[in-house]
Amino acid sequence: MTDKPIEEPTPQESLDPENWDEFRAQAHHMLDAAINRLQDARQGRVWTELPGEIKDTLKAPLPREGWGVPDVMGRMEALLPYGAGNTNPRFFGWVHGSGTPANLLAEIAASAMNANVGGRDHGAIYVEKQVVAWCRELFEFPETASGIVVSGTSIATIIAVKVARDTRLNFLSRKEGICGHGLVGYTSTETHSCVARAFDLLGLGSDALRKIPANDRFEIDMDALKAAIAADRDAGLTPFIVIGTAGTVNVGAIDPLEELADLAAEESMWFHIDGAFGSLGVLSDRVKDRLTGVKRADSLAFDFHKWLHVNYDAGFALIRDEKLHRAAFTDRPDYLTAKARGLAGGNPWPVEYGPELSRGFRALKVWAQIAEFGTDRLGRMIERNCYQASYLGEQVEKTPGLELLAPVALNICCFRYVEPGLSDEVLDAMNDEIVIQLQEQGSAAPSTTRLKGRLAIRVNITNHRTARADLDILLEEVQRIAASPEVAAVRDAALKDAG
Repeated sequence: MTDKPIEEPTPQESLDPENWDEFRAQAHHMLDAAINRLQDARQGRVWTELPGEIKDTLKAPLPREGWGVPDVMGRMEALLPYGAGNTNPRFFGWVHGSGTPANLLAEIAASAMNANVGGRDHGAIYVEKQVVAWCRELFEFPETASGIVVSGTSIATIIAVKVARDTRLNFLSRKEGICGHGLVGYTSTETHSCVARAFDLLGLGSDALRKIPANDRFEIDMDALKAAIAADRDAGLTPFIVIGTAGTVNVGAIDPLEELADLAAEESMWFHIDGAFGSLGVLSDRVKDRLTGVKRADSLAFDFHKWLHVNYDAGFALIRDEKLHRAAFTDRPDYLTAKARGLAGGNPWPVEYGPELSRGFRALKVWAQIAEFGTDRLGRMIERNCYQASYLGEQVEKTPGLELLAPVALNICCFRYVEPGLSDEVLDAMNDEIVIQLQEQGSAAPSTTRLKGRLAIRVNITNHRTARADLDILLEEVQRIAASPEVAAVRDAALKDAG
């Protein structure tokens, strides 16, 4: 044994800058570069593939010695032009929000606080509580409702389905599991795949999710739904949840939510709504009358980072009954014991409403977005996108060589290029090439999907920067590329393969 005191090898070393003034200047430069990027978001290419030389720099071995702030910031700045393109007004693929410059400031503040919003009594907790209260008001949920900010609708769906599952099994499932209970749920074939994934992750199995056919408007077929529930009951199974969609991913259709609410009540089933982007149509006079059923749901999952343009990522799970919500997740071991006072106060904690104890301060950028712009202005952006999609649908129907493939229900327009005498297989190949050419040439970035077996050019408009002129450019480019040698080569190859 020795009485020699323990000595630290580098007692003065930390991870703070050695020169704060120098760091401040570098940070200001990065902020300027980021603001410049957003200021120019309407200009230039929509998407550009990351150059090979930058890809190579991202294959470096693990650094043993740090590269230093100037080098790292330079590499980050070089990445700025190479995002997915969703800040550009002609990004039409998938349902990506476009973000706002103002959210940069919220992200800076959140990073400086570096708050863990899993619990305890500190400022970030109260910001999230404000966001929860605003969401209750927005969707006309009762004061008994609870909610939690999460990464997106995928996680929000898992939370909601878990509450529904555990409620049906009187919360015994938290310890005993779910074997032998025969739980089954119902949704449309048009519902996002995150619902089946939630059934998988929660041990229900994706086969326990009955996918009900959709009608010609791509809404759930109510007669088929009722028949499926009756058949499962006759088979001795336990129907426990029905899931409606407010804004289907393919065409933006809205299920008959009021009818689904009535059916869920009659059958004593949990009523959940996947409202990833469409539920926020409650802010639009054009859409809100079709969403009255939202306020009757037992749970709702949606994203702030889509039609509210909060920077990625930010979603929300809203549950009608706080007691059921907390009972599905609460677990306070000794080291997380609740206190009436001090830092361990602020009860209940967010960790009691979801699976994560370690949680970032996503709520700040949500709070800042709503507080800065207000729901009226955000609603006007939503409404404008819906009008733009209708305009695009009208132009497609007026344009020779283009065919509308689905009614424009919300903010999504699906169409394709056609030539007389060609099979669907050949047209599919041609339209797929048109979309790839649009993306690679940087003029626009729609995506593709399949509707009734036919490949569609899918144009989603979830962007506050999009103008009608952008839609006109899209149609001009589709027609130009359709007449190009590249598409002709694809057509000829497809015809040859077809024999």
